[in-house]
Amino acid sequence: MRIEANPTRDKKIPIEVGYHRVIIPLYVPKEKDYYKDAFRIFKLCLESLIKTTSNNIKISVISNGCCNSVNQKLFNLYEEGLFEELIIEKEGIGKINSVLKALRTCNERLITITDADVLFLNEWEKEVVSVFEHFPKAGAVCPVPIYRKHKELTGNIWMDHLFSNKMKFSKVLNPEAMTLFAKSIGWPWLDEKYKDVILTLDSKKQKKAVVGCSHFVTTYKKEVFDKLPKGNTEFKISGDSEYRYTDLPVLKAGGYRLSTYDNYAYHMGNIYEEWMGEVFDEIKNEHNTYELDLQSLKNGKYAVIKHRFFTKLLKSSLIHLMLLKLKGLPKSKFKNFISGQN
Repeated sequence: MRIEANPTRDKKIPIEVGYHRVIIPLYVPKEKDYYKDAFRIFKLCLESLIKTTSNNIKISVISNGCCNSVNQKLFNLYEEGLFEELIIEKEGIGKINSVLKALRTCNERLITITDADVLFLNEWEKEVVSVFEHFPKAGAVCPVPIYRKHKELTGNIWMDHLFSNKMKFSKVLNPEAMTLFAKSIGWPWLDEKYKDVILTLDSKKQKKAVVGCSHFVTTYKKEVFDKLPKGNTEFKISGDSEYRYTDLPVLKAGGYRLSTYDNYAYHMGNIYEEWMGEVFDEIKNEHNTYELDLQSLKNGKYAVIKHRFFTKLLKSSLIHLMLLKLKGLPKSKFKNFISGQN
């Protein structure tokens, strides 16, 4: 039986919108074997994020089939006020599907999707915002420049700057950070050929960004996700899920996929190492405030057409080499950059 009217009937939802939302999916089904350090690494990720971002940021954590002990720890952190949203999925529904739980209701101007093993460094947010400000067509910005991303869904950048000296191969600014990334994904070392030069783009005010970006930690303009597929992905991880839900939508929205020129975060992997704690201890608390007035993306149709045309160009090894030469790549490095030899 109902008595009187529901006091919330017909009332609008009061929404306090920040300018930046960070979404962290977490999968720790047990706290042993491969996952024995997973929660410790997640805490480093979360705490480094809190230390290095503005007061106006909002954090969503999605437990994607975590074990009960981890869920209890997450709830305790939520109760402490370390993040604004906690979503618990009892069964693992996959990385992208768990991200979608928070993503589809985000209202923030910028949305960062990050793996739970990223160590954020000072000024990462400032530098990412700076790239968006200097490059109005930027749709996604990664705070970690990764080797050989200059051909991945970047055809619109190439076609826009094919004969411009603003896009060229430049010296890698932080090669040791690239080496650390390689180790974090299981490579024992990184050959010099991967960390000497990288394709960059200069803005009108001489701000430099790297062409291409990874998706283990990336910040997006909100309108990118207007291009999301309607349903969920069938993959728990990898497959074509990240390509379809986080990479391709940037292109469809008419955006550039870029990275910061210097390195502002580390990928830690699944095993805790002493250097992680040492780096974390050196991170300073900074809570800058930014006034965002970013240009909206448009002309997504033309961006897709440009990318498809560029992809066809690359099918010719001769044209591929000509493009590399046009952008200043030394002839001695050609064989390490042509298709099939990356």
